[in-house]
Amino acid sequence: MLTYVSSPALPKHVHRLAVGALFFLQGLCFASWASRIPTIQQKMGFSDATLGAVLFALPVGLMISLPLSGWLVTKKGSRTVAIGGALLYSTMLASLGLAQNVFQLVACLLVFGFAGNMMNIAVNTQAVGVESLYRKSIMASFHGLWSLAGFTGAAVGTLMIGNGIEPFHHFLLIMIMIVAGATAASRFALPQDSNRNPDQPIFAKPDKSLINLGIIAFCSMICEGAMFDWSGVYFKKVVLADQAWIGAGYTAFMSTMAGGRFVADWLTTRIGVKRVLLLSGTLTASGLALAVLFPTMLTAIVGFLLVGAGVSSVVPLVYSAAGRSEVLSPGVALAAVSTIGFLGFLIGPPMIGLVAGATSLRISFSIIAVMGLCIAVVASRSKL
Repeated sequence: MLTYVSSPALPKHVHRLAVGALFFLQGLCFASWASRIPTIQQKMGFSDATLGAVLFALPVGLMISLPLSGWLVTKKGSRTVAIGGALLYSTMLASLGLAQNVFQLVACLLVFGFAGNMMNIAVNTQAVGVESLYRKSIMASFHGLWSLAGFTGAAVGTLMIGNGIEPFHHFLLIMIMIVAGATAASRFALPQDSNRNPDQPIFAKPDKSLINLGIIAFCSMICEGAMFDWSGVYFKKVVLADQAWIGAGYTAFMSTMAGGRFVADWLTTRIGVKRVLLLSGTLTASGLALAVLFPTMLTAIVGFLLVGAGVSSVVPLVYSAAGRSEVLSPGVALAAVSTIGFLGFLIGPPMIGLVAGATSLRISFSIIAVMGLCIAVVASRSKL
């Protein structure tokens, strides 16, 4: 069984607060960048196509870091990598505000994606450790803090734009906050990971249980990616929403996704991981089916609320299960599952576009509904 070594002088809730702070800071960093993308596009005069190509550098950096991040966590420990990742992540955020041309921006985004995922694997490894101290599910609440930081970062970005603050000065302020917060949290994060093998290879083959977890994450992240990129388009072209209501679907999805993460741990403790994942897949499929079969304003909003609730707990629960792997050390196991899952996040949005172009947007969303069913089916056949 996976156990973590905690400082005897520190109660477990102190570790939980420290790791929760790191999740929040990570979410704040990403949301701060996302909130200023339109400003940077306008500043550099990018077309939509050019911007899309430039933004692809971020997931490329993330994918490059996936196997290396797991190895670093195993070799150096999750606390060291989490703090180092936070410092690099926030520094690169400020660098994005200084980029003067497309080449500088692409280079900064590559490193930004690399650092972001390095921090992501490390803080999730820390979260698995804190969860083992509590001996109950608390992983989803950490991811809820990440989502809450997303709302906070978007609000701060809106404020900065409204007051004409340049991206660099905005990002510099966030960098200072993250550096200060991460430095403070470093004193209270878990000092040592047990079940850690420093000789773990940089590339390791996941076993069947980890592959199943990766497939569940893959299906869920296809749904997430579709909601992030296509919810507004769906409301505009299929629901035929007024201009002021085009963003209603995305808001509905994000609200239940964030809120669901704060109740998922309570639910998991009472009915178990497998049943929560079965419920999650069913809610996701049902919500998308409702929005596809009855594309009116009310039913589509209700459908997207169900989708948000459905996907909210999947990735946190999958990460928690991966971190308890008896085959690989936590960092490498998390990286393996993340690699499979993130492919869904990359594949989902373009797949929606391709299918919509060949058929219709409603049919493409029907395929995403099938992914929700796949979550339930794979979960039902997995040992969780």
